[in-house]
Amino acid sequence: MINGHEILDSGALNFDGKALNALTSSQRSKLGITRTFQIPRPFSGMTVFENVLVATNFAPEKLSSKQRQQRALDAIERTGLGEYMNTPAGKLRLLDRKRLELSRAVATNPRLILLDEIAGGLTDTELPILINIIKQMKSEGVTIIWIEHIVHALVSVVDRLMCIAGGNVIAIGEPRAVLADPKVIELYLGDDFEIAGQ
Repeated sequence: MINGHEILDSGALNFDGKALNALTSSQRSKLGITRTFQIPRPFSGMTVFENVLVATNFAPEKLSSKQRQQRALDAIERTGLGEYMNTPAGKLRLLDRKRLELSRAVATNPRLILLDEIAGGLTDTELPILINIIKQMKSEGVTIIWIEHIVHALVSVVDRLMCIAGGNVIAIGEPRAVLADPKVIELYLGDDFEIAGQ
């Protein structure tokens, strides 16, 4: 709903004082709101560079052709995809498709990025690569809302954690406190769950 992919039945969404309800996803992107998809959705026949270049069209600021190309190159380098710049997106492995999702988001110069299970399907050796990119974005002042089931990935990045079950908020707060909440343990983690270091 924040991105505009789903329409609100009631209520209102505001971002930095601007009403979002009537805006399309592309108009919201121009305000600095972007997202990634749980299952990457690249233009498979286009190269990594071409995919990211398309995303620069949705940046809040108006860019010249040269600026768009530089923005795309910068986003690709920041996400570690430089060696795949001329590779068709359809030939990328899962980790690199997820990094491409992030590259396209970065290229829009977001103020708010919505991550939809971006860590899903990655191995334990691949996860740190993605987490480091997300941490870098956070350190640059980008606000991140991250839906994720890989708990240790979330805990390594987020300041606040919200657990939802059946559409209701079960717990919200400092990540380790939320994970220690008896209701969260019962519903999601199981009785044998332990928080690292405790």
